[in-house]
Amino acid sequence: MLWEYIFFISCFLILYNYGGYAIIAWFINKLRPAKPARPAEDHLPSISFIVAAFNEEDFIAEKIRNSLAQDYPREKIELLFVTDGSSDRTPDIVRTYPDVRLLHEDERKGKSAAINRAVQYARNEILVFSDANTTLNKEAVRNIARHYRDKKVGGVAGEKKVISPADSDDEVGGGEGLYWKYESFLKKVDSEFYSVVGAAGELFSLRKDLFEALPSSVILDDFVLSLKVAGKGYRFIYEPDSYAMESPSFSLADEHKRKVRIAAGGFQSIAMLWPLLLFWKQPALSFLYISHRVMRWAISPLCFILALLSNIILAFQPDAAFHPRGIFHPGGIFRLFLVAQILFYGAAIAGKLANPRSGPLKILKLPSYFVFMNVSVIQGFFRYLNGRQSATWEKARRARPGPGPATTEHSPTGGRNLPPTRPGNLH
Repeated sequence: MLWEYIFFISCFLILYNYGGYAIIAWFINKLRPAKPARPAEDHLPSISFIVAAFNEEDFIAEKIRNSLAQDYPREKIELLFVTDGSSDRTPDIVRTYPDVRLLHEDERKGKSAAINRAVQYARNEILVFSDANTTLNKEAVRNIARHYRDKKVGGVAGEKKVISPADSDDEVGGGEGLYWKYESFLKKVDSEFYSVVGAAGELFSLRKDLFEALPSSVILDDFVLSLKVAGKGYRFIYEPDSYAMESPSFSLADEHKRKVRIAAGGFQSIAMLWPLLLFWKQPALSFLYISHRVMRWAISPLCFILALLSNIILAFQPDAAFHPRGIFHPGGIFRLFLVAQILFYGAAIAGKLANPRSGPLKILKLPSYFVFMNVSVIQGFFRYLNGRQSATWEKARRARPGPGPATTEHSPTGGRNLPPTRPGNLH
């Protein structure tokens, strides 16, 4: 019976984490009175638009042009680009744009330190942060700004869209893109229930007077900043009509590097944000934070292991070993569950080995990316315990979006044609 409890509790926690809590929140949202479809469009507070860039010479000019093209009154927005530690031409390129304020120091201290320094120079009431390797829609800042008419809103989270390169083999992009569509749905449910629990660094915003300087060791600056605001009793709103587009990681190895670092940062964040676990202080926020984030990092990966291990033990024990009053017929139902688990993990392996562009096999990207993500979380946990993840790191590469001439890059299998590449974001 002990293994039965372990099996069913593990399965329940997995289902609750990945869907159950969202169904509960969605149902409660439906029972509430309807809210206005959109907040007022004419609220235009002063904006400080901050971009932290490290060695982004291949993309920084495009980012500046995209930022200058925002549909927002020019006199109400200032652009701050901080390039601390960059050893390439990134600072020199920024200097060629007179409408952009450059902040540069030769020493590299990490993204959190760069953000802290940029905020000290920000003159306006609302801070908007965006990664250097993303492209925003023209209305992004305007759609964010309109939410600040509501004094209860402390921050706004934009949408992240993964754009697969036209000439890439899309090994990672399909799974990552599907995952972010799922995450976007959860953000929408969370925001309507109470507040987003963790903004994506590609695009988010908060009130300057709510900004709390980050320790330089913080890995997930966006996650910590947004939850610090929510922890002060303000809502963090999700705005899908403000979106940042970026390409997927260049390869599975680059995505693995990024995911392990994010997971290590997740455990660091849980330790830093421990007051949010005291659910009696802010029940709605703690419900979302624990259900969506804490369980995703700290509980679900372990539950997958326990569910498989207990299922194997239950499926292969003699029928006589089962509790005679068990709800299910001895052995049979557990063998059925085991077959389902084997099929799922087999699909994940097939998704890793199969050509991701090969028609019906595209569906295998999702279980493959799902398993890959949970394995990365486990590795990130041990990296966090060992203290081997610093706030500065070697960035993961991103595939270059859009068609273009192929370049030849050395690989373990010899030279082969690959899409042009650029560095990834600072996460």
